[in-house]
Amino acid sequence: QVQLVESGGGLVQAGGSLRLSCAASGRPGGRYAMGWFRQAPGKEREFVAAISWSGGSTYYTDSVKGRFSISRDNAKNTVYLQMNSLKPEDTAVYSCAAQVYGPPDTITTMRGYDYWGQGTQVTVSS
Repeated sequence: QVQLVESGGGLVQAGGSLRLSCAASGRPGGRYAMGWFRQAPGKEREFVAAISWSGGSTYYTDSVKGRFSISRDNAKNTVYLQMNSLKPEDTAVYSCAAQVYGPPDTITTMRGYDYWGQGTQVTVSS
């Protein structure tokens, strides 16, 4: 079992920045990729970004490339999502997820993840 707790969400004006954190626990020494997903009101959950265990590989959906950056600190069992130049369309509930069992080629898909956090609200005002 892996428990995930997100933090760092909030209300920000367009053009501003936020940094989300996702603290993982429950699987000491486990090596797994991590991802961020988001769900806007009335829309399906979508992939945002992912990072391999080593941090050597990162993935982004096109709409956030150049604005968002995913990173991780394995010593702290924490993954971060730095979000810059935020836009109103970035408003959503952001959830982190852990890929413990899923094959690496599913890292950008929801079905590739085994554990999910509760989510944190990000609201970007215009």
